Amino acid sequence: MAFLPLTGAGAAGGAAGLMSMLPILLIFVIFYFLLIRPQNKKQKETEKMIAALKKGDKVVTIGGIHGVVTSTKEKTVIVKVDDNTKIEFTRSAIASVELDEKAKNEKAEKKQDKSENETKAVEAGSETEENK
Repeated sequence: MAFLPLTGAGAAGGAAGLMSMLPILLIFVIFYFLLIRPQNKKQKETEKMIAALKKGDKVVTIGGIHGVVTSTKEKTVIVKVDDNTKIEFTRSAIASVELDEKAKNEKAEKKQDKSENETKAVEAGSETEENK
């Protein structure tokens, strides 16, 4: 009972209790946006990448082995690492898929177009504010 206020101001004590919890809530919100949310996004992207593996993809495993996917199964992929060497990995052992030059160029063009569109939208927004 030592944590109960000794004064008779019950309403003021409730507000003070809420204010004392505010820093803890603020810390949780900061942790959510800086740590938890980005990690969840990255995990979803990795799951999409693993689900989209197909024959012919160039991959890198978590062990650093580079190769080309020769076939896929439900839970595993077979990666060709040399002329006569094929290794079977679980799908979760694939760290990344390397893009070929054509795919890299397309991705860079999309990113550039997106940034140009955003820049134009910002410029158009500032022009309308100046006209007011």
